[in-house]
Amino acid sequence: MFAVDHSATALLIKRRFPSVSMTPLLISVQAMELAWVALNYLGVEHTTTEATVQSVADIHLAYIPYSHSVVTATAAAFVVWWILERGLRRRALGRALAIGILSHLILDLATHAPDIALWPGSPYRQLGLGLYSGAPPAAFVVEFLYGVLCWWIYRGGAALLAVIVLGNLANMSFFFAGVPGPEQLLAGHPMLVVTVVFVQIVTMLVLIGLISSKAATTPHGASSYVRTAAIRTRAVRPR
Repeated sequence: MFAVDHSATALLIKRRFPSVSMTPLLISVQAMELAWVALNYLGVEHTTTEATVQSVADIHLAYIPYSHSVVTATAAAFVVWWILERGLRRRALGRALAIGILSHLILDLATHAPDIALWPGSPYRQLGLGLYSGAPPAAFVVEFLYGVLCWWIYRGGAALLAVIVLGNLANMSFFFAGVPGPEQLLAGHPMLVVTVVFVQIVTMLVLIGLISSKAATTPHGASSYVRTAAIRTRAVRPR
């Protein structure tokens, strides 16, 4: 899944854990991808492309067993949860960030080509439903609808919806081979692919983080957090 919709997942988690700051949520949902960027720059993991890149199907995450494996992602989520909830007694934060880390794995399993190992060095078949490799247009529809769903559940405003919609539309050429776009410049330049992804990650984290800083609003215009606090205040007021 592309950066805009991974970032939108933080909106879902924020809705469930309103006391948790948006910044760590945004980092958690992109932790696996940030690890992938770093490991590619370090030469530990590898990305390749076809001689001509017309869509995401022509970009291959050839070796990603550390940043994107079932065991490493699950272990990372468990460690974060254990430290924060059991060690620091930050229950909501621990659970929210663990969910954020695992969300990236789940969404990538739903969209990636089969390039996700069970664990580093696993001899078993790699996982991924194959939308990117076999049906990029279907992947675009899934990602677009998912991003809008996250916005709707969060009850975001028009500006946040615009970021999600425009962020998806900006990636359209990666999903439709007939739509010209910058992906054609990525052929034979795998590290440029990594850099483009990194720029997208940072851009979406900043935009969604800034715009979602306002509390999710209820249909009556007041934030759900404020409304809940007011109800609790009335409930304990002396009579």
